[in-house]
Amino acid sequence: MSKTLKQRQQETGRTLALDGKAWRRLRAAILIFAVLALASVAGPWLRPFDAWHTDWAQLQVAPGVAHGHWFGSDAIGRDVFVRTLLAGRISLLLGFGAGLVALLFGLAYGALAGTLGGIAERAMMRALDVVSALPFLLIVVLLLTLFGRSGVLLVLAVGAYACIDLARMLRAEAARLRALPFVQAARALGAGPWWLLTRHIAPNLIGFAFVYLSLAVPQAILVESFLSFLGLGLDEPSVSLGGLLAEGVQELEDAPWVLLAPASFLALLLIAFTVLGDALRSRLHARAAA
Repeated sequence: MSKTLKQRQQETGRTLALDGKAWRRLRAAILIFAVLALASVAGPWLRPFDAWHTDWAQLQVAPGVAHGHWFGSDAIGRDVFVRTLLAGRISLLLGFGAGLVALLFGLAYGALAGTLGGIAERAMMRALDVVSALPFLLIVVLLLTLFGRSGVLLVLAVGAYACIDLARMLRAEAARLRALPFVQAARALGAGPWWLLTRHIAPNLIGFAFVYLSLAVPQAILVESFLSFLGLGLDEPSVSLGGLLAEGVQELEDAPWVLLAPASFLALLLIAFTVLGDALRSRLHARAAA
């Protein structure tokens, strides 16, 4: 039985309400991320201290306004506020760099596998399973030990790790698109795999890929912070949030604010990205359902 006009209007209203709710979450997440990003970029320049300035008269002082160290200072008198914002900037750059690497390789690999189908698709996905089964941390440790702890190598290693799940999701979406009538019609007219990939499959995957990029970036930031916490991150004077967390753990008993500031920044950043990814995914699903 066909739906009545009233039922269609009710369903449309529910869809629009869901879309409006997702849009409000999206705006809130963008606002939180914008505040953190702007603070990371402009914050250190607005303070009288730099990240490496040592205030010998204010060692491990508690957060306050009178002495100028808003978030306190560490064991050698460095300003925790400035160092947290600078570390947040570096973590964001590394996270977005690794996310871009994951997007490029994941989109290319997943779209190609989903477009080819058959034996080629199965072989490519089994190869991806083999790569994902390798001990990632051990490989990264070996690479960083052999070639040095450079930012480029760290971005490539974390991006390669993050692109595995992205490639799997994009392959599944590409396989779904491959079975749709417009792709089948193009195939029937003689379109080859390259034409289908570049003209039909990949363009329809870009929006899907950017939605999951918002989930890959926080994953990359978290993995990079974990590596830096273990001492495998960037060398001084560069420091990321994971490096500050490692320093804060050493001073936890005498100066807990040294750990609290970068931990709070990292938590807010990951929450903002999670809300952003959920809101974008809700909008994508609502648009697909319409």
